[in-house]
Amino acid sequence: MIPLGTMIPEFNLPDVVSGKNISSEDLKGKVSVVMFICNHCPFVKHVNDQLVKLGNDYISKGVIFIAISSNDVVNYPDDAPDKMKENARVLKFPFPYLYDESQDVAKAFDAACTPDFFLFNKNGELAYRGQLDDSRPSLDLPVTGKDLRAALDNTIAGKPVAEFQRPSIGCNIKWKLPQE
Repeated sequence: MIPLGTMIPEFNLPDVVSGKNISSEDLKGKVSVVMFICNHCPFVKHVNDQLVKLGNDYISKGVIFIAISSNDVVNYPDDAPDKMKENARVLKFPFPYLYDESQDVAKAFDAACTPDFFLFNKNGELAYRGQLDDSRPSLDLPVTGKDLRAALDNTIAGKPVAEFQRPSIGCNIKWKLPQE
């Protein structure tokens, strides 16, 4: 995992919903959450409703949420931009859903799985990288978002976030095979 305090990696990616490009510059001076998700992963499907709720709860507090899909769409066509757009519409995502075709942004963030969460403070410094909460598709635990919510509440209040942060667990990002 990238170290806490790391500055937000630069990116400029298309939002599959609006067609506009969103960049790291758009996050300057704001608390922001960058989430690596996709359409097909059962771990993401398990938390999608909570992601929408989180966005709706915190966007009104000035937090910017960005979702990014970096999966190889040749081998995982359910994660293609047209399907991303439909998924965002059906789930009523209150945040942009960006497509990282080159996978360079996922590599810059050192994103490993879907879902993977990165919270940056107003100065663009990484304050939290870890799990949403303890819930998993195979566990009988409610999806609350408690870990990310606690980190968000502290960051918004200008307080430090706990240094012990559990890594996110999910499906590996589907990396493209090297071209021969």
